[in-house]
Amino acid sequence: MEIVITVTAIPSQEDLLLDAAAALQRDLNGALEFRWLARGEAIDLILPPPESPPDAPSGADFGRAGIAHVKEMTAEAVGDRPLDWCVQRTASRKKRMLVADMDSTIIGQESLDEMAELRGIRPEIAAITERAMRGELDFEASLRERIGLLKGLRAADVEHVLHDRITLNFGARTLAGTMKANGAHTVLVSGSFTIFTHTVAARAGFARDRANVILWENGHLAGVAEPILGRAAKLAAIKEEAAGHGLSPAEVIAVGDGANDLGMLKWAGLGVAYRAKPVVAAEADARVNYTDLTSLLYFQGYTRDEFVD
Repeated sequence: MEIVITVTAIPSQEDLLLDAAAALQRDLNGALEFRWLARGEAIDLILPPPESPPDAPSGADFGRAGIAHVKEMTAEAVGDRPLDWCVQRTASRKKRMLVADMDSTIIGQESLDEMAELRGIRPEIAAITERAMRGELDFEASLRERIGLLKGLRAADVEHVLHDRITLNFGARTLAGTMKANGAHTVLVSGSFTIFTHTVAARAGFARDRANVILWENGHLAGVAEPILGRAAKLAAIKEEAAGHGLSPAEVIAVGDGANDLGMLKWAGLGVAYRAKPVVAAEADARVNYTDLTSLLYFQGYTRDEFVD
């Protein structure tokens, strides 16, 4: 089975991409097939399957063609160049379902931190958010704590945050739009709140959104509905969405940045850490640190001409 190495860069970095490709060609004895997905922005390097012993199990990897080994070689070849990359088998490469976290992934903010700004307690809330995203705090307990500190916030203030402070990350619309145009189911699954995800999903072009529900009393924030959508619930949600469309994990791509995303990232056929916390980056199949969300399309083999902007 073929293995494909996809390397992406911010636009107009052709020299960096060619340098990394040349290093990999050298290390793999010239065995790679090269093709541009977008000139100066993304390349595919395809490694043909090695010859296998006659009694080898179907789909087995051997020697230099093993996924783990190719990942190690790619990391060495890329080095400290500002490039993102993904190593995977070519089978089931284009996914039929996209699942994305919202805060600091599809949008550039942490919604709770933005709410806290209006109460003058952003540093306190942001510190709890950061520890929860790093996996140092239980997500459900930390959410209850943060909501407790925000009790009494007016619904009008939350609407202000949504419309004046929340912005989509670059490539979010293109990612969701391109996958939708190619028949994929798209779902926003967030530990934030439906008051945010309903609007963000519509802005970005997601078909579905799932998140926590704020409880209100007389137009003021009073709490959060139980059970809380945390790491385990996110995983349950992605499984339910996939099952509802008859999809296997291999047909799903998931993206997120925090510890509560790890369950769904590890379950999906391709789990991508987007500018993520170290605990997430260490366990994801691929990482996006320098480029934008369109790298998830390149990782699936889409060319720039196929993007739906």
